[in-house]
Amino acid sequence: MKYFKHDTAIIEEGCTIGDDTSIWHFTHLMTGCTIGNNCNIGQNVFIGDEVVLGNNVKVQNNVSIYTGVICADDVFLGPSMVFTNVINPRSTIERKNQFKKTRVKKGASIGANATIVCGNELGEYCMIGAGSVITKPVKPYALMMGNPALQKGWVSEYGHTLSFSTAGIAVCPESGETYRLEKEVVTKITGSIKVI
Repeated sequence: MKYFKHDTAIIEEGCTIGDDTSIWHFTHLMTGCTIGNNCNIGQNVFIGDEVVLGNNVKVQNNVSIYTGVICADDVFLGPSMVFTNVINPRSTIERKNQFKKTRVKKGASIGANATIVCGNELGEYCMIGAGSVITKPVKPYALMMGNPALQKGWVSEYGHTLSFSTAGIAVCPESGETYRLEKEVVTKITGSIKVI
């Protein structure tokens, strides 16, 4: 075993857990989930069967990740945020065969107490504000806030708000990386570019 498990955590048989991952107090991993390398799973976290977390995923305390969720590498899940997996749940009606997939792409961050309605894809490096409710797909690098969440701007891979010039170019103030906005799609530019 090359990962850390707190004595109070429950890991059911059939889970796959990568190297250098830490699983903290009162967390429960269901059969068949897959956790990548170098993940940190906080206290009182529930991870359902068949959930997939990539490498370097950070899950803060009190998070519920239900069946149907797939998170790519470098995803951040803030305290007490929650995923859903059924659109119209009822206590007396069995809908386990109607679980919808939710995909969270590389580098995305979801703030504290946010809710992600199932069946949506969250694009690479998007930022979901604390308390937001996501009811539709989210574009890469989009900044989403509110209930229901609306796009309020764009962020860099370092999480800074991007201010685009009239030519559609922005520079991250921390990394110096350059981004282009064209037809409501943001891409990171590799190589040198003259910023206008």
